Amino acid sequence: MDYARDVAIVAFGQSGHRRRTDDLSEVEMVMPVLHDVLAQTGLRASDIGFTCSGSSDYLAGRAFSFTMTLDGVGAWPPICESHVEMDGAWALYEAWVKIQTGEADTALVYSYGKSSPGELRDVLTRQLDPYYLAPLWPDSVALAALQARAVIDAGNTDERELAAVATRSRTSAEANPHAQLRGPVPAGDYLVQPLRTGDCAPIGDGAAAVILAAGDTARRLCPRPAWIRGIDHRIEAHSLGVRDLTDSPSTRLAAERAGAFDRPVDTAELHAPFTSQEVVLRKALRLGSDVSVNPSGGALAANPVMAAGLIRLGEAAARIHRGESDRALAHVTSGPCLQQNLVAVLEGEQP
Repeated sequence: MDYARDVAIVAFGQSGHRRRTDDLSEVEMVMPVLHDVLAQTGLRASDIGFTCSGSSDYLAGRAFSFTMTLDGVGAWPPICESHVEMDGAWALYEAWVKIQTGEADTALVYSYGKSSPGELRDVLTRQLDPYYLAPLWPDSVALAALQARAVIDAGNTDERELAAVATRSRTSAEANPHAQLRGPVPAGDYLVQPLRTGDCAPIGDGAAAVILAAGDTARRLCPRPAWIRGIDHRIEAHSLGVRDLTDSPSTRLAAERAGAFDRPVDTAELHAPFTSQEVVLRKALRLGSDVSVNPSGGALAANPVMAAGLIRLGEAAARIHRGESDRALAHVTSGPCLQQNLVAVLEGEQP
C-alpha cells in the first residue's frame, strides 16, 4: 500500500497478565509498561508528539475512567492526547493516521483492562443489539458456542481439532513470560457446548503499550523497526442472524485492503479468544501450514480485554525487532463472533 509516510512500531511492552490484580489500580498497572517502552527508545514523555489510549468504562465501572491513567503518562505540561472506547489496536490506528497527516512524528499508544472485578461474560452483553439480543442476555461464551457449532456443522473442524488449537497455543506460550496460561491445559468440562473451558481464553487483567515513529526517526530509535505496510479495519452487520458465522468477510476485506495477500507472511498473530474463531480466521486470511500462528500463545494464553488486540500488533512487531520474522500479519477483533476486525501487515527493513 502507498501511504504519505512510512510508520513503524519501534517499541512494545506489556504487563504480566494475571487472573486478578486487586493490589493494583489501573494507573499502577499501566505505569511500568509506559516506562518500559520509553526506556527502550530513550525517549522522554515530553518527546512524544501524540498519545492515544484504549480502554472501556464498562470494565472500570465509571465514566471517563481513562483520565485517571493520564496520571501515569504525565499530562503536564499539556500533551496532545486522545482516547478510544475500544481495544488499543484502534488507538494505534488513530495514532497511525495522526502521524500520516504530519502532525506528529512519534506516538505513544497504550491500553489496559481489568476484567476481574466484575462478571465479564455479562458485561459484554452490553455490546449487543439493544432491541432483540441484549434483552435475552446471551453471554459472550454462549454466542461463541453458537459460532463454534456452526463451524463444526459446516464440516470445517471438530472438537478434537479445537483441542489441538488450544494445546498448540498454550504450548507456544511456555516461552512467553507475560502469558497468564502456559503449557497444555486440560480440555475441561463444557462451558456451553461444544466449547469446553480449554477452548476459551482466560479472564484476566493486563496492559500494553507501543511507540510509533515515522521515517528516519524510527530508524534512529530502533535497530530493526517493524514497518506498518498496510492497515485496515472493517465491520460486519450488527445482527448475528444475518451473518454467516462460519466466515469472516470483514477480516478478508481488511486483509485485502492492508495488502496481506500481495506476498506471503511468515508469522500471524490472530486475536481469537475461542479456538473455533482461529479456524474461521485461518480460512479468511488464507493462512497455510507454513505460517507460524500465535507463537506468543495468542489470546488463549492471555486475553486482557481492551489490550489483547494491541498485544497482537506488539507481538508481531517484536518478532520483527528480534529478527525472527520478515513479514508478519496481526489481526484484532472486537464484538461478538468476530464482528469487527482490524488487520495490519508489518515488515522488517530489507537489506
